[in-house]
Amino acid sequence: MRFNTVIAGVLGLCLASLPAASYAQTPPSLVLELATIDRLSAADPAAALELVETALAGINMQNPREVFDLFLLKATLLEAQGTAEEVAKLYAQLGSYVALHREVLGRDPTVLYERAAAMFMQLDDLRSASEALRLVLGEQRNGGMSGAVLATTLDRLAALSRQSGAPQEAAAYAEAAVAARTQAPDVTRSGNEGGFREVEVFYATDRARTGDPRPAEFYGYGRGPLELGRAMVTIPETHQPGLVEAPSIWRLEFGPNPARHVVLHSVTPSSADEFYAAMNARLEANDASEAFVFVHGFNVRFDAAAKRAAQLAYDMNFHGVPVLYSWPSRGSTVGYIPDTAVVRLSGRRLSLFLDDLVARSGAQTIHLIAHSMGNRALTDALELFALRNGIGPDSAPVFDQVLFAAPDVDAGLFAQMLPTIRPVARRLTLYASEEDWALEASSQLHGDAPRAGQGGAVMLASPSIDSVDMSELGEDMLAHSYFADDSSALADMVALFWRNAAPNQRCGLEPVAERQAVPLWTYRPGTCADRKLVELMSFMQSEDVTDIAGATAALEGDAAALAAIAPLLD
Repeated sequence: MRFNTVIAGVLGLCLASLPAASYAQTPPSLVLELATIDRLSAADPAAALELVETALAGINMQNPREVFDLFLLKATLLEAQGTAEEVAKLYAQLGSYVALHREVLGRDPTVLYERAAAMFMQLDDLRSASEALRLVLGEQRNGGMSGAVLATTLDRLAALSRQSGAPQEAAAYAEAAVAARTQAPDVTRSGNEGGFREVEVFYATDRARTGDPRPAEFYGYGRGPLELGRAMVTIPETHQPGLVEAPSIWRLEFGPNPARHVVLHSVTPSSADEFYAAMNARLEANDASEAFVFVHGFNVRFDAAAKRAAQLAYDMNFHGVPVLYSWPSRGSTVGYIPDTAVVRLSGRRLSLFLDDLVARSGAQTIHLIAHSMGNRALTDALELFALRNGIGPDSAPVFDQVLFAAPDVDAGLFAQMLPTIRPVARRLTLYASEEDWALEASSQLHGDAPRAGQGGAVMLASPSIDSVDMSELGEDMLAHSYFADDSSALADMVALFWRNAAPNQRCGLEPVAERQAVPLWTYRPGTCADRKLVELMSFMQSEDVTDIAGATAALEGDAAALAAIAPLLD
């Protein structure tokens, strides 16, 4: 079977499907169906498999996440039943599907090709194993892997060729392996020389290690002890703000390239002493005193979260230290219920991590950003932090800005927690949307109870928080990352980080209503020169400008720039 020519195979998919911008949304009701299948898969794999087949018959094939997750679950269920040959083929074809849709899925197809190759070798199907390994080799070459990595795959291909009775092919692979080992190691470059920049992300995670040394696969979704470390992410100099660029077959890109794509280059765990010493050194080297902590949401893998944290820091021209807290999300649309089960435990660990971060990081100003279900961890963490440290209305705030982006938290519970949380931070901001599909799905899963992140008529109104309706940013998918994907939201975040600006000072925000005498705000797209504003605010911060007189001197008579920045300096 030739996997490099059979792209879809048993998937029965039309892979001449639409580009990423045209992918369809999943009906919210499907989340409940997927969650039910996932719960059943451990207790009754056969019954779960029947439900998977039923779901596959009715899904929209233009949604790659939904298609991939269902077929991956099917492969797992078939493997549990011992149908090895069908599963091996399915893993190989799923690898090809990921390669076609990697811009949306954000996964590495080599993991699936490797799984297929191992299963084919167990079945003594050496030809199919070789085909799968050749696809691994192609991914490694396109991704600029080191000679040592290429040599290992070439050695395996040589061994398979010898076993298959193809001595000439084996000799060619062996010769190529020798050549690969002698090639000069790749040099990680940054700046104009290499076509990309490096962003170091400090991380804390209670994900368990997988045992796989590859950065994208280093942490899985199992629960583990809290671990600290640093991740190096490269951002291409051609990067567009708000995007996390990935290879696309539509642009004839067949593997990650740091000069074109956002790439997780390395993951390095460290002890607490090493972690905080490195953070202090980084702040000193950057002449900075700020850090932000990003807590990702549902359906997010560690590698995707690290890249998002790096992209946020890069796009905001953030001079401090970006920190990621990554909890054990399954990173799958079928994993909603397991994610809800683990995120609250992570909130307790996050709370203790924040204690250490405040005491040992060297950062004088710490901002917190949580997204989607990650807000369940952050709200728990902050409530526990306030109670444990005796923080009340008369206490000085420990954190600066806290941003709750599309919080998948019960709206009533969120409102009850706010009075306890409010004194912990200088300002609390809620980004909400009535167009957020994932929040609508979550509301249905929770008996139509409103979620704190929903906008429109049900947007939360509280004197403890500034509520901003971001609905005009449009529809979203399950990854619902609108708050990071639009440069105006980034500009709004920079204004908060820099000046603790009230909503009426920030560009693009307009009052829409008052509920219980609490002002509510909405974002109007297209009203600000967003990228220029981010650059301008970053420049003002680097020049330590805090008033109109300082801005006038720094801008040297640029009236338009002064007019844009003046509301923030009032």
